[in-house]
Amino acid sequence: EVQLVESGGGLVQAGGSLRLSCAASGFTFDDYAIGWFRQAPGKEREGVSCISSSDGSTYYEDSVKGRFTISSDNAKNTVYLQMNSLRPEDTAVYYCAASVVVAPGWGEYDYWGQGTQVTVSS
Repeated sequence: EVQLVESGGGLVQAGGSLRLSCAASGFTFDDYAIGWFRQAPGKEREGVSCISSSDGSTYYEDSVKGRFTISSDNAKNTVYLQMNSLRPEDTAVYYCAASVVVAPGWGEYDYWGQGTQVTVSS
């Protein structure tokens, strides 16, 4: 059974940092791309960043580029999202997801975690 479990969310002041973790199980980690998404209240879910577990290539949306860093520890089947210089507009539920596509579009993710809340106060 494929499972993705996020952790690391919480409440932080603007300018602060958080590190989210996505622990994966039930599939061959190296064969998947892992993405981070977020959904703010009243807004659609949006892709934030993704990483290919096979070659480590990464992608970031402009809204987080230079502030967020995605990384992968294949030995632990875990992907991290280091979030620095957080802003109130980063407040959302953050989800990780897995895709069998090598370089997936945001709509090509097959498996999802339950989400973790990130709240940034001003």
